[in-house]
Amino acid sequence: MIKPTAELARRLGHNFSDPGLFELALTHRSCGKRNNERLEFLGDSILNFVIAEALYAKFPAAREGQMSRLRARLVKGETLSEIARELDIGDYLRLGSGELKSGGFRRDSILADAVEAIIGAIYLDTDLSCVRTFILNWFESRLQSLDLNETLKDSKTRLQEFLQSRREALPNYELLSVEGEAHAQTFHIRCEVALLNKPTEGVGSSRRQAEQEAARAALMALDVKGGKS
Repeated sequence: MIKPTAELARRLGHNFSDPGLFELALTHRSCGKRNNERLEFLGDSILNFVIAEALYAKFPAAREGQMSRLRARLVKGETLSEIARELDIGDYLRLGSGELKSGGFRRDSILADAVEAIIGAIYLDTDLSCVRTFILNWFESRLQSLDLNETLKDSKTRLQEFLQSRREALPNYELLSVEGEAHAQTFHIRCEVALLNKPTEGVGSSRRQAEQEAARAALMALDVKGGKS
């Protein structure tokens, strides 16, 4: 059963002057022509600007390339879907019958798009200053944890380079299982590294994501600085 949007609005801390705008932000295209795609487009642009502005202020000595890579990490779909789950947005999505049956309310891409659409809706309902506050609250811990001295390469690349620098064999990734229906699958990956006594494992909504998680776990087991993805 889909929960009422007013309940989510209260949890977010915003009383929409136009409740229909918020409902639209939570309506997936599988419901028909009236959906959240336009709000998603708007929200994506606002999110990129607000995060760019925050990075510009936080790292006054950072180069353009560094800030671009940091922004890409923060606004990527995986991060947005994490935020959506933290806010329980999936419980409030309006989905077509096909997406409901396939578990669309759990899919990363749909959750990420909904976050962007909500950003667009809050902006239209208020102004840039207000929506900036929401965005920075949602990203606060992630912004605080950023470190320019930390390498920005992904976990698989860092693990490979770490092993190559020690002339060790490259890691071996094995697909253990795939669960769920075609449109809402969960991948389980095992990563074997010669320097570790036992393999590490990763879980994700795609094989790539699961491999990154397994590599991240291996980096942490090896106590490699910058083990976070």
